[in-house]
Amino acid sequence: MATTGQPKRQGQQQQQQQQQNKTTEKRKPVFVKVDQLKPGTKGHTLVAKVLSSNMVLQKGRAASRNLRQTRIAECLVGDETGTVLFTARNEQ
Repeated sequence: MATTGQPKRQGQQQQQQQQQNKTTEKRKPVFVKVDQLKPGTKGHTLVAKVLSSNMVLQKGRAASRNLRQTRIAECLVGDETGTVLFTARNEQ
């Protein structure tokens, strides 16, 4: 009785190696100004100054290994074209 498991395993290993060899091509950042932002869009890159920051939520137990502390702050950020409210999470 012949087994077909060996060729299948080799094929899977080759696929894994090919996936590891592929490099993810990153897109160049496209910088926008605050006045170019539209509601409901995401993934923008902009240079802005933080005008104010207010911690609105801090929860979690620092003593627990499984739970990390969550922090959320509302920040007013802006550039020469306008200002926008930015929600920062944890280390942002």
